[in-house]
Amino acid sequence: MKVGGHVEWLLEPTSPEELRAAWLAAHEHGGPVRVLGGGANLLVADGRLRGVVISTDRLDRLFRPGSFDGEQPLDADPEALARVAPPERDADPRLVAWCGASLPGVVRAAGELGWAGLEGLVGVPGRLGGGVAMNAGGRWGELWDVVEAVRLLLPDGTVVDRARAECAPRYRNGGLGEAICLGAVLRLEVDRALAVRERMRQYLHEKKAVQPVTEASSGCIFKNPDPEHSDGRSAGKLIDDLGLKGLARGGAEVSRLHGNFIVNAGGATAADVLGLIEEVVARVAAGSGVRLEREVRLWSAEA
Repeated sequence: MKVGGHVEWLLEPTSPEELRAAWLAAHEHGGPVRVLGGGANLLVADGRLRGVVISTDRLDRLFRPGSFDGEQPLDADPEALARVAPPERDADPRLVAWCGASLPGVVRAAGELGWAGLEGLVGVPGRLGGGVAMNAGGRWGELWDVVEAVRLLLPDGTVVDRARAECAPRYRNGGLGEAICLGAVLRLEVDRALAVRERMRQYLHEKKAVQPVTEASSGCIFKNPDPEHSDGRSAGKLIDDLGLKGLARGGAEVSRLHGNFIVNAGGATAADVLGLIEEVVARVAAGSGVRLEREVRLWSAEA
């Protein structure tokens, strides 16, 4: 969204072990501790944020597991795992990704290998850790459709591995609780590379036609409500039906292309965006009886 203030401390670990060390050190230091991925589904408040932010930007790593036996750590020696695109692509269609791996990069690697399962995330920004935490996705699929296992950092600093069934992911929620995703194993399906890339091209073309993918935003602002309570209408449809596209506050504006996006039309502040969110929620509740629930995450200045 390109809004928000600054932070007291920023730590940039380069491995999952360093992230854990940073987490423990930050808690020793005291004050709020937050982990920042790509910020694609995040609003940061204006002003100075107290505490520590740990960025995953330098953990952008993606591997082939090779002779992965279920016990090899996600952060094993890259030479042992080998980089993406070794021979014998049909042998084991899995990818091992650290939490800082960019979702567009992971999707692109799957396409180059001719592995299916991630096409629905084409055009979705952000990092793998955040995508796992919120179960990123859309009409063509979600990230947890292909997650086989995750490595988690628990609040007390313990590192654990959990299979998909132990996390119970659901709509826009990876089921991780307060745990931080350090990495994940993604199980895909062998397909023809041309077919996978063609599906990606088609999905991206359709997204560009209806979503402001080139404008500054935080993705979908609201979760889609229960269809039984909204007559089957999505959040975007409810907003559109009330004529709220183009509604603005300061530099923040409800997208004229898709009602469930708020864009920074220029010079917006976090206060502009949050005020506009509150106004949309109030108008939709008054006009339809449906109270929208925010999907985008918020970092307040206090905690």
